[in-house]
Formats: sequence, C-alpha cells, structure tokens
Amino acid sequence: MITTGSVKGVPASPLDDLRSPAVLGALAALAQEHRLAAFRLLVEAGPDGVSAGDLADRLAVPRSSLSFHLSQLMAAGLIIQRRESRSLIYSADYAAMGDLIAFLTENCCRSGGC
Repeated sequence: MITTGSVKGVPASPLDDLRSPAVLGALAALAQEHRLAAFRLLVEAGPDGVSAGDLADRLAVPRSSLSFHLSQLMAAGLIIQRRESRSLIYSADYAAMGDLIAFLTENCCRSGGC
C-alpha cells in the first residue's frame, strides 16, 4: 500500500520522494490503456469488486492479457484480489488510491497560482 504523511521523529513516507519506487510503480502501472481502464472500472464498481471474467468481458480484453495487467496493478498496490468460490474478485485499494492522489496534490496551490 502507498502511504503518505510524516510525523515528527518518524521517517518520511516513501512518497515524499518523487523517485520513490511506490510512486513510480503506481504511476507506471496506470500508464497503460488497459490497466487504466481496468482500474477505473474497479473504482466505479466499489468495494464489492468485479470478477476477472466480468472485467475481461467489459473491457473486451483477452483473459490472458487481463491477467497480466491485473498482476501489474496488484504489484503496484493499487488493487486487491480475493477468491470467492472459484472466482477471483478484484477491487480497487481505495486507501492506496487516496494516498497517491494526496501525494500528487500535496503542494497544490502552495505558490498561490491556482
């Protein structure tokens, strides 16, 4: 999971550095059309998530390709996978998404230019 913020006496978050592997990994994972589409669909779906088969059908992506893309999103910490019976269900990790958004907007309007 991606985390932000720092507390006095506690080391800074990995997201405090733009070169952080967590930030770069999350942004790299989203910088591909099928992964971005899958992530957005999972964000829309809410915490209940979507099965891998349903995701493949809704995105019109072959299941083998989708599996690769979902693995990339999981490795970046942006989505969560769980098993329900024989199905794999994927959902967005909202905490990680919030942390990434917070990192990207942390210094917004600091110079008063907004």
